[in-house]
Amino acid sequence: MFKLAKNFKNDESGAVTVDWVVLTAAIVGLGIAVLAAVSDGLDNLSGDIDTQLSGQAISTSF
Repeated sequence: MFKLAKNFKNDESGAVTVDWVVLTAAIVGLGIAVLAAVSDGLDNLSGDIDTQLSGQAISTSF
């Protein structure tokens, strides 16, 4: 019984799973933070591109 308890205490196979869960959560959180920081700039840039393309005249002759 003591040997089983000692082996259970020394077993670290579940620790890798916990590390991956924490690492994945950190990556997802970082992605959400980047998305929040960049979204306003992307909205402004897409509006500028739309304005520029809408104002272009199409030339049908060379």
